[in-house]
Amino acid sequence: MVDYREILRLRSLRYSKTDIAASVHNARNTVLQVLSIADALQIQWPLGDDVTNEDLQTLLYPNRKKYAEDRLMPDFPKMHRELATKGVTLTLLWTEYCSEAHAAGKTPYMSTQFGDLYRKWAKVTKATMRITRKPGDMMEVDWAGATITIYDPATGFTTPAYLFVSVLSCSLYVYAEVCPNMKEEAFINCHIHAYEYYGGVTRLLIPDNLKAGVTKNTRFETVIPRAYREMSDHYGTAIVPARPKEPDDKPNAEGSVKYATTWILAALRNEHFFSIEEAQRAVAEKLEELNERPFQKRVGNRRLAYENEEREFMQPLPVVPYEPAVWSTAKVQNDYLITDGLNKYTVPFDLIGERVDIRTTSDSVEVFFHGSRVAAHVRRKQAQRDPIRITEHMPPEHQKYLAYASDEFMLWANGIGSFTTKVIEYFLTSDKVPEQGYKYCVSLMKAADRYGNNRVEKACERLLSFTTQPSYRSILTILRNGQDKLPLDKPSSEKAIPEKRSQGITRGVDSFGKDGEE
Repeated sequence: MVDYREILRLRSLRYSKTDIAASVHNARNTVLQVLSIADALQIQWPLGDDVTNEDLQTLLYPNRKKYAEDRLMPDFPKMHRELATKGVTLTLLWTEYCSEAHAAGKTPYMSTQFGDLYRKWAKVTKATMRITRKPGDMMEVDWAGATITIYDPATGFTTPAYLFVSVLSCSLYVYAEVCPNMKEEAFINCHIHAYEYYGGVTRLLIPDNLKAGVTKNTRFETVIPRAYREMSDHYGTAIVPARPKEPDDKPNAEGSVKYATTWILAALRNEHFFSIEEAQRAVAEKLEELNERPFQKRVGNRRLAYENEEREFMQPLPVVPYEPAVWSTAKVQNDYLITDGLNKYTVPFDLIGERVDIRTTSDSVEVFFHGSRVAAHVRRKQAQRDPIRITEHMPPEHQKYLAYASDEFMLWANGIGSFTTKVIEYFLTSDKVPEQGYKYCVSLMKAADRYGNNRVEKACERLLSFTTQPSYRSILTILRNGQDKLPLDKPSSEKAIPEKRSQGITRGVDSFGKDGEE
């Protein structure tokens, strides 16, 4: 309200209108108007002590009281309750208020006055503002700075355990869980457990700028890790990271972390835990105590506030539970294998040299290339020596090799001839296990493709005529030299042997020069 008494007093002391306006913090035109009306009504200083500014306002502006009476005063407590409803804004409430005012034959306040009056009422009554903290709207998450110590009963060494804290921004309902580390997998699992604890999902998820939750967060770009984004998509929530070094963006999480540090971590400071499971059970008990502690400045506690104000506004949990996944990238090597850290799995051989994305869950290993899934395997729980192979991922020659078996080799040999059958049988039985002779069988089949089945049969016949231990190298030599084409009774290396042979050493004419001299 304008200080009418001070304006009249300063004018009586002959201050200029500009100085008076500066002193009472009003516009110069307001001061001119007040003094002009006072002169017309012959109101001058000094005034009696019982004359208040309200009395002067009634004298100077008699129509203002009538103007205020014509206005419909908003129902602020009702507005406060309505703003807690999802989707309700001050603009919507002002539109409805205008309709009510016109129906009652009164003049409504303009939208700016309407909002100012509500904020003034909320400030005076200390009511919780519902404009940005609607029920079911936000879940804020963070890690506590303090840790719980886990003792190894065998060695006596200690390891830290970390406390994850989430809080619903409206009811301040808290969830806390102890984890052995702060890696991405543990971070995502804590979100899943938090949603299960609340029995619903919020519209927004507000994490801090930790590595597991935010890859990059600048004025121009926000990059969320793929596994974290995949989890939020499954639950139908949106990740909106807090600005770097701006704890006011998630004040409830900051406050709840301090609260949980006091009533959970500090309360357990004298306890000794010998496993992470023991610590988790103790933290779960303290969590229930924390949520049931009465509020200091309002009636009830966190659990009651959630049940009464927020539960019905939470989004439902998905029908299918989320299976946590870890994403990684790898370059496909010449063996066209990728690893989950424990076992190796095949990918299509034509991806050799390419970088692929690997999605690993507790039960499966999936491989993606340019966003498309190119391979999927059932994940093995125990380490095994041999990789997990899918035949379609292999080159044709590798597929053919894996398809080989003793029966198939014998069947092929029987189709060639009896001598080839004997050679193949020797290859399969000469070592400790048949698999040791597979490469020789395969090589002989390739030779048949190159030289023909008939020549291979002849080469085997010739080789078996002078040895009982055939080798692939000898067969290949016979084929290359064409010895398989000669009849067995007259090998190419044999020469006619004379019936009688002289004694001693006889040199031929070629051993001498042109003149027959040595």
